[in-house]
Amino acid sequence: MAPADMSTARLIRVDQSGKGDFRKIQEAIDSVPPRNNELVFIWIKPGTYSREKIVVPEDKPFITLSGSKASDTIITWNQGRDLLQSPAISVFASDFVARFLTIQNTYGTTGIAVALRVSADRAAFYGCRIISFQDTLLDDVGRHYFKNCYIEGATDFICGNAASLYEKCHLHSMSERGGAMTAQHRNTTAENTGFVFLGCKITGSGSALLGRPWGDCSRVVFGYTHMSNVVVPEGWNDWGDHTKQRTVFYGEYKCYGPGSNRAKRVAWSRSLSTDEAAKLFTKDMIGGRGWLRPAPSHFKRSSSTIV
Repeated sequence: MAPADMSTARLIRVDQSGKGDFRKIQEAIDSVPPRNNELVFIWIKPGTYSREKIVVPEDKPFITLSGSKASDTIITWNQGRDLLQSPAISVFASDFVARFLTIQNTYGTTGIAVALRVSADRAAFYGCRIISFQDTLLDDVGRHYFKNCYIEGATDFICGNAASLYEKCHLHSMSERGGAMTAQHRNTTAENTGFVFLGCKITGSGSALLGRPWGDCSRVVFGYTHMSNVVVPEGWNDWGDHTKQRTVFYGEYKCYGPGSNRAKRVAWSRSLSTDEAAKLFTKDMIGGRGWLRPAPSHFKRSSSTIV
């Protein structure tokens, strides 16, 4: 059940110095009752939070985790090799929001190391920095929105089978030899999933592919995106399975910059038509007009209300 008042949230403060309600982020999440039906705003004071793996369980919707500035509110973990067990933060609850946080996995360059796993419907991320090397962001299932986020990695660093809109995000590739930025996992054309990048920026060192197909019907599109020369001329790769060339949907629309030249793109990628772009480059693609919400304007602690 959605909260009756979408402008007021219960405020919980996390401060490692002991001046808040909790010292640990997970303790604050654990304090939210099961089947929660009010907005909960967990305000995380500046610091590096490195001694806990964060899980937002399925029965605790409508939680916001917020710092004040991503560069000084850092959630970090150091675990690798397992796609589902390594994330610094795993989100299983619907109607989740993260604001102004750095989320990183410092495991390194020797295999899978997820910083953020999103396995819930209706999740939004604003002004966050998401950093690792391989499989940085497991954009797993559900409808998601990322705005003004910085996402860094080298191999398949945005992967999964969510339906996600990335608006004005910065993708930074650390790949030296053509690692893929995306590995989208749509398996059939019946699934309304895919990654849409709108008004984004691509930078990096070395060279990088825009994407390769984890699923047979992988779908990724870029529109109005600045592509530096880190993007290899062919743009896309079939991951060694030529049959996927007939079933993937990889498109670009009015991108610019030295990496956007489509003269040498693989023949099975496409330049989107205006009609195709109009259907994809909108929040309607994720049903966002029905669930994206502004930050609360009022906060309450016990019986008092703070404006």
